[in-house]
Amino acid sequence: MTFATLVQNTRYAFGENRLTLVAVVILALLLLCAMFGPLIAPHDPLATDGAVRLTAPSAAHWFGTDALGRDMLSRVIVAARLDLGMAVSAVALSFVVGLALGAIAGYFGGWSDRVLGRVMDTIMAFPLFVLAMGIVAALGNNVLNVILATMIINLPFYYRFARGEVNVRREMGYVEAARMGGNGPFAVLLHHIVPNILPPMMVQASLNMGWAILNAAGLSFIGLGVRAPTPEWGIMVSEGASNIISGEWWTFVFPGMALVLAVFSFNLLGDGLRDLLDPRRRT
Repeated sequence: MTFATLVQNTRYAFGENRLTLVAVVILALLLLCAMFGPLIAPHDPLATDGAVRLTAPSAAHWFGTDALGRDMLSRVIVAARLDLGMAVSAVALSFVVGLALGAIAGYFGGWSDRVLGRVMDTIMAFPLFVLAMGIVAALGNNVLNVILATMIINLPFYYRFARGEVNVRREMGYVEAARMGGNGPFAVLLHHIVPNILPPMMVQASLNMGWAILNAAGLSFIGLGVRAPTPEWGIMVSEGASNIISGEWWTFVFPGMALVLAVFSFNLLGDGLRDLLDPRRRT
């Protein structure tokens, strides 16, 4: 893809598909919160104050306060770093590992394809969220184990995608020409096949980011993720759920809205990346 083509596709992605621009703006705000959350938060997210517990949204506390008097806006802002960090780390690991294993299985075939295929089939035989629960329960509920569990359950998607694409492309003319030029199998993979399958995999990674955020938040919601009082969207929704009956809606609505916006923006970004990287699939 030439620079001129990239500019043209970018103009289309942001000009014709305005939802992509909305997604970029939302993600920019989330990244701003993730990078500078503790600096821009109006209050200490861990500071408690019994005098203002369960206070409705006001000028002093825009998102209200929770059952311990902690400022909800500050907690929602600071939680962006942890939730986005866990999702990005898990998706990046599953992307790299799945791409490497899928490329090896698709190019070489044989026993490597059979063994890796059975491992991925075993992972996908379980309900994925239940498998993540089991991994975290066995290893302990901390950030690293949540990332590991999310990476494992996402791994088969990237493995299968990479394997299928490499398996189709390994007999194409440009690959045969690379072999005849004296390139070894790993050089052919790294320099000729993998670069051509990265764009569609990047679209899949963007779409998968939203699901990774929901998975990490879901584990925290049921008590198997990050532990309180750490600011995290899933924990805040779980804590606020107990206030539904009594009417303190702000304790779960605002962290829930943060989750919705994050997932929504990554899904829209995936559509934009599809239009940007593969103009033939524009809608």
